[in-house]
Amino acid sequence: MKDFYDVVNSRRTTRDFENESIDDEVIERIISAGMKAPTNDHMRDWHFIVIKDKNTVVKLINKIPEQISDEEISAILRDWNLDDTCQQNAYKDAIPKQYQMLAEAACVIIPLLKQKIDILHPENLSHLNGYASIWCCIENMFLAITAEGYTSALRIPLGDEGDWARKVLNFPEDYLMPCFIAVGKASANASFVEQIEYSITERIHKNVW
Repeated sequence: MKDFYDVVNSRRTTRDFENESIDDEVIERIISAGMKAPTNDHMRDWHFIVIKDKNTVVKLINKIPEQISDEEISAILRDWNLDDTCQQNAYKDAIPKQYQMLAEAACVIIPLLKQKIDILHPENLSHLNGYASIWCCIENMFLAITAEGYTSALRIPLGDEGDWARKVLNFPEDYLMPCFIAVGKASANASFVEQIEYSITERIHKNVW
């Protein structure tokens, strides 16, 4: 296992995976780390669907485009008003690999949370506590994946991808899927996009802004 700060500093999103499996025991440790995350109601009403069967994965990601043209990517960048070159390069690498990264991963993990309110129409920020809690869980999982020597990538479902996933995986109507998580060994030629540099001292404000 790596030192905690080594894990934090070495965690990187990877969308290029080797053709290599992952043991169930490793997956259980990763999910167990997620279950240690703080939660708003102390119940941790989270479940996880772990998919290794490639036929199921292919069916699950049926709604995700297998290919996307450079013109379509450019249109997305314009639509999202992404002007920073570093940010643009990150999306140019990520957008075309959404299908591939899930198809080639050693496994796909679908985290689920009990949906007690309509998170798309919350009355206040407090109503998003449950949704925020599972993202704490997911971040713990990302760090555990890194500590285990694997890497990961995620996709937020778009359009009807969440509804389709429910049909394919048969999870209950009152559970919400926040993302797809691809887990695997990074390939030897995996791309790692440049990160935006920042000064931590400029981001810390003592006592007041």
